Amino acid sequence: MTMQARIQSALTLLQPQHLSVLDESHMHSRGQQTHYKAVVVSERFAGLNSVKRHQLVYGTLGELMGEFHALALHTYTPEEWAAIGAAPASPVCAGGH
Repeated sequence: MTMQARIQSALTLLQPQHLSVLDESHMHSRGQQTHYKAVVVSERFAGLNSVKRHQLVYGTLGELMGEFHALALHTYTPEEWAAIGAAPASPVCAGGH
């Protein structure tokens, strides 16, 4: 199973209404399966600020967090997601060359 699939599988524990995990390693110089972007839409984020949401995701991923270099997180409640409909694009990596 790829790292992308492992991350996606773990994040299903948050019962997301929308879940997207993208492997963005090609945008970076640290090799394959190192950089990911996750968009998670879940009721579990209701009432939580962005730090608490990210902590919830990190806790859900557990030991997987030590197996890749970077994870860009975009966390939304269903209401927030309905209002914006898309996560921002990832910037091009500025370092690591």
